[in-house]
Amino acid sequence: MSGVDAVVVAAGASARMGGVDKLGLLVGGRPLLAWTLAALAAAPIVRRIVVVTAAARVGEISAAPWLPSRVAAVVEGGARRQDSVASGIAALGEGSPDDVVLVHDGARPLVSPDLVAQVAAAAAEHGAAIPVLAVAETLKRVVDGQIVATVDRTLLAAAQTPQGIRRDVLARAWAEQPPAGPATWTDEAALLEACRINVHAVPGESTNLKVTLPDDLARVEAALVARGDLAPTPSAPRVGFGDDGHPFGPGAPLALGGMVFEGAPRLHGHSDGDVALHAVCDALLGAAGLGDLGRLFPADSSTPAGIASREMLSACLERVVAAGYEPVAIDLTLVGARPRLTGRLDAMAASIAGLVGIAADRVNVKASSGNLAGFEGAGRGISARAVAVVASRGRGSIAS
Repeated sequence: MSGVDAVVVAAGASARMGGVDKLGLLVGGRPLLAWTLAALAAAPIVRRIVVVTAAARVGEISAAPWLPSRVAAVVEGGARRQDSVASGIAALGEGSPDDVVLVHDGARPLVSPDLVAQVAAAAAEHGAAIPVLAVAETLKRVVDGQIVATVDRTLLAAAQTPQGIRRDVLARAWAEQPPAGPATWTDEAALLEACRINVHAVPGESTNLKVTLPDDLARVEAALVARGDLAPTPSAPRVGFGDDGHPFGPGAPLALGGMVFEGAPRLHGHSDGDVALHAVCDALLGAAGLGDLGRLFPADSSTPAGIASREMLSACLERVVAAGYEPVAIDLTLVGARPRLTGRLDAMAASIAGLVGIAADRVNVKASSGNLAGFEGAGRGISARAVAVVASRGRGSIAS
């Protein structure tokens, strides 16, 4: 096979994307066109690439840092696809009649090097070749909103790019149908068909999709992540809120924030009554969308009486992690007239941070006396309110 060059057509109007230049839209922080050019440049058989784009973007793309070294030129396209292709081939200059030119859509960023090589080899052998996919869906002919017939899909196929043409074959087609002529061709194969030139079909790739609608960008990103070319995009942090309160009861000592306060009365409850850790548990579970602490540890015989809240927090964290999340930050407010917590708040923040497994500066603990309001202000108990932030660990499977 002689040389193989590629022309990337990137001058369309993106009408179905609302007129937005889809090739400039970002996927994983890079323009869509950058991924397409990188995919072509990854094919060892491709010698040179010419990008054909709108006049207003020639300078921008020419200077882009992501432009592969195999891009020989960035040139202005025309109003029709065939005008743009002609402009791109002209930029390649003279070549051998046996050279193959591949014409590829700028909006097909997932083409594989194998498919590029197969199309080029078939074009070199047969004169012209395109990749095609069998049509899977049942096709109907519709007239005025009514089904009038079922179309036999046996002999139908969906065309993809790159479409390969040997230079001598293209010259013969252009001699009969010049690109500047009145007829318009939707792709290179259509031009050759009109000139009664056979086009060889090679199996296409289902992953070689063309970005046409906004949702297609997400499909491209997912495919790039799946094949390891792009790291998963971190999901937005999730926030949960927890609230708990217990009155003082008989016994001692007080368990609060994973710490023990000797001489202070114990908070009454089915567990050890640590309202701070209970609020943190609820906030973490809520942020991960996993219900609340009461569902996991109901106040009945299924939960051991007097269970340590540390154990409850550990169980909650296991569920949060299994759901694909990890704690990021916690903000806790305690309300109660007694005991005095001044001087113990930093130690409590460090205690909670150690139990949750995050840095101490990611936990903030505040305290209020309750201003003589409610059971907390009257010194009859303590309440706690917590806000927790969790982030995705990139796993996404939720434990049952």
